[in-house]
Amino acid sequence: MKEPRQAPDSQSTVLRPPIERAREIIRHESLALNGLAEALDETFDKAVSILLNCSGRVIVSGVGKSGIIGRKIAATLLSTGTPALFLHPTEGVHGDLGAILPDDVVILISNSGESSETMGLMPAIKALGAKVIAITGRPDSSLAHAADLVLACRVEKEADPHNLIPTASTAAQLALGDALALVVLEQRGLDKDDLAIRHPGGAIGRRLTLKVSDLMTPAPDDPRVRLDETFREALFELTAKRLGAVSVVDDGGSLAGIITDGDIKRLLERFEKEKRSIDALMDTGVADIMIPNPKRITESTRAIDALRFMEGHQISQIPVVDSQGKVVGMLRLLDLVKAGM
Repeated sequence: MKEPRQAPDSQSTVLRPPIERAREIIRHESLALNGLAEALDETFDKAVSILLNCSGRVIVSGVGKSGIIGRKIAATLLSTGTPALFLHPTEGVHGDLGAILPDDVVILISNSGESSETMGLMPAIKALGAKVIAITGRPDSSLAHAADLVLACRVEKEADPHNLIPTASTAAQLALGDALALVVLEQRGLDKDDLAIRHPGGAIGRRLTLKVSDLMTPAPDDPRVRLDETFREALFELTAKRLGAVSVVDDGGSLAGIITDGDIKRLLERFEKEKRSIDALMDTGVADIMIPNPKRITESTRAIDALRFMEGHQISQIPVVDSQGKVVGMLRLLDLVKAGM
């Protein structure tokens, strides 16, 4: 194994173990974020107000690492209900400034506040009449002086030993952008349904849009027996449908009870202990062995809410009913897990 090389600095300090250094870097950035949180003032409230009152879109721009963060901020704003897009400064000064309209708000990101590419957008933005919010680590910079509002995003030092590589500063920019997007989301009063519309695909979409009716085993494939039937019919239905439980319904189709695999196992053990015959067990009415008035869930319930309900009550199967209480299917915890809930 090679000996660790020495750090390329004047003191020739031996490099620390990687995991130790990694923890130090993460803690450094964490402290930078704590400092940012403490430094927030009423300017942040004004920025939120500007975004809430924006009748156009939010245009986010920045170059280099700040540009990468800007793309993420624009994407987060867009996915949380604020019309937004990212504009690269170089492309902007070469014809794409037509994307900016007078009713828009432009967020310009530059740690130094002196980026020539970013500052090159300013005359045209001012001429168009759009408001400018600057996110910068230097409130005394050219960008800050030219902006309508400045969100100070200072960090004492980057995480690298030479204080050159954007690390703590970009972490702070990203956190500040997330804070803006989420506070605006909450101020707009958007709920899960609004988010679901904006996230129809992927894990977020599944968690927000899938209903119990999308995942349950519907009638007539769900296991069920009538209230006047016997254990024999319940066992046959349970074995044939293989969902781990059978619903017991009355003449009108409403849920009266449930019999699970676990109930049958306990029933068999009881009959064996009492030395009762299998025939007697088979002829026992389901009304005498079912769990009456069991937990149930409606077909319109959000799947993620069904998961929480079933986990909270330690239920592996649950009958699904419609708005009138009639059984329309059976849902398994396994169905929710397979769906990525």
